[in-house]
Amino acid sequence: MLISKIPSGVYKLSREAILSAELPLTFTTRTNWKGSFPREILSSFCRQYRLLEPVFSMSNIPLEASSELSISNKKPEVPESAEQEREYTSRNGSVDAKSVGFGSSFTCEVKIYSRCQNLILECTPDILYKKQNDAVQSVSLKVLSWLNTYFKDTPMPLEKENQLANVFGIKFYPQNFSKEVVQCRSVYNCRQNGTLGGKDPDSYCVVENDASSVNIEGPDSGLCPSNGSLSCVCYSVSLVKKGELQKELLESIEEFEFEMGTGAVIPGLEAVVSQMSVGQSACFYTELPPEDLVLAAAKDSENALAFLSSPCFLEYTIILLQVTEPPEDRMEQALFSPPLSKQRVEYAVQQIKESCVTSLVDFGCGSGSLLESLLEYPTSLETIVGVDISQKSLSHAAKVLHSKLVMKLDPDAPCRSIKSAILYDGSITDFDSRLCGFDLGTCLEVIEHMEEDQASLFGDIVLSSFRPRILIVSTPNYEYNVILQKSNLTSQEDDPEEKIQSQSCKFRNHDHKFEWTREQFKHWASELAVKHNYSVEFGGVGGAADQEPGYATQIAVFRRSTLPEDDDLRAQHQVSACQYKTIWEWNRSKHPLTN
Repeated sequence: MLISKIPSGVYKLSREAILSAELPLTFTTRTNWKGSFPREILSSFCRQYRLLEPVFSMSNIPLEASSELSISNKKPEVPESAEQEREYTSRNGSVDAKSVGFGSSFTCEVKIYSRCQNLILECTPDILYKKQNDAVQSVSLKVLSWLNTYFKDTPMPLEKENQLANVFGIKFYPQNFSKEVVQCRSVYNCRQNGTLGGKDPDSYCVVENDASSVNIEGPDSGLCPSNGSLSCVCYSVSLVKKGELQKELLESIEEFEFEMGTGAVIPGLEAVVSQMSVGQSACFYTELPPEDLVLAAAKDSENALAFLSSPCFLEYTIILLQVTEPPEDRMEQALFSPPLSKQRVEYAVQQIKESCVTSLVDFGCGSGSLLESLLEYPTSLETIVGVDISQKSLSHAAKVLHSKLVMKLDPDAPCRSIKSAILYDGSITDFDSRLCGFDLGTCLEVIEHMEEDQASLFGDIVLSSFRPRILIVSTPNYEYNVILQKSNLTSQEDDPEEKIQSQSCKFRNHDHKFEWTREQFKHWASELAVKHNYSVEFGGVGGAADQEPGYATQIAVFRRSTLPEDDDLRAQHQVSACQYKTIWEWNRSKHPLTN
């Protein structure tokens, strides 16, 4: 079947979830990956097209040479003197520990040859990995992602082929590639029943990437998935004939687990699950995927073909069974009580109480966890605002905040002082004059998800243009990772390589672009403070300042040093700009307190 000749199809078949699974965009950890591993899929692809097995070459950088790079996560050029290349062709993908040494970082190159020894393509990423397996799986996934994109849009002009290869860091040889790799017809280009027909599609809540219109049933348990968490769902997919609403069950799985935020499922499914909490159910509809996928999933292909002769759509029903928190959260909870996330909120609340602030903006608010938590404390806050670039996260934040504010209209509720709340869609490195002059700005555990130059740009924008009276910025202390990861060794029993690498600390989250030491964070914050006429003091939560290695979460509190009249003069010259899009707004005047 054609689906088995395409990398994404091989992955779908390995998960037995043809209509729900997608080949993930990134390889995070061995334990979180489900289905066939990228290296296995790449080998399968080569066998399908009668190519030689892929050849992997590992480059090893000793710990002494890579320690500085591992902190900043820069993409290095590997010096020739540090390279120890060897073929990586054993079945289990292991490398003799003696040949590469302990406490090393790795890069991996892959080359694919024809049976006539002609080089077809090669990929040489320059990203460092702490584990050999991660390097191999990641480079395999990069090649598979390129192949998927290539087949999706084949045939394509040579110029576009080269552009696509550059995007993925692939060097391929067009003549050899086209000669050896059969130009199969992609399932993506197969005939589709393009329209839903019959009733207005909107009446069926057709979902692509947005889940805002989906009806979710059941009480909110508060246990919601986030990026990096493992979600376990029970789901079924049925082919539904329009008008008559007849159904043909295509696919159902009682327990299907996937990692959020990695592209491991179709966008519509992840968009819906991200809005749910454990125990809730949902139903949504999508347009038909390519016909080959429908027939591959169908238990009775004749019935499926009969349905496809009329306008149809797919119906997904889901129950969210369980959410396993990301490794970063599990590590923190194993060592801290209350968890660091709650300690950070309590730190912010203490600053609010001491400074008697009435307005707060949370830069990079995500799904609104800080804003939601603030509603549980009696404070002087009257206006709370959140800004984030993820519409999916903002949609969840709006749902939670609206529910909490409407439910807590009792005059004795802790959040009774809140008069208005707004959520904006926008980048925190863009200026919007509506956020100027707030009493307090927060940016908790956000900057490490940005590139370092973007983190510095944010610091400049917020202190020079937004100019809150107080700004609180928190970020992980890289030096504390060794303690967190030692506490997590019990979860590594099925991964001996993880124990070998434990002495060389990795980042707390696969999405972190950098993690700073105390000295690096102090240097960054102090330079910003001097540049923009703020004072800055340092603190943290988890651990202690007078004990090595300091706090688990390091915090900088900036305080504006300029006089009020200086800010009035600055405001007169401030250009009005509204870069952000209002996603949700709540005002107490429209929801009066109950007596």
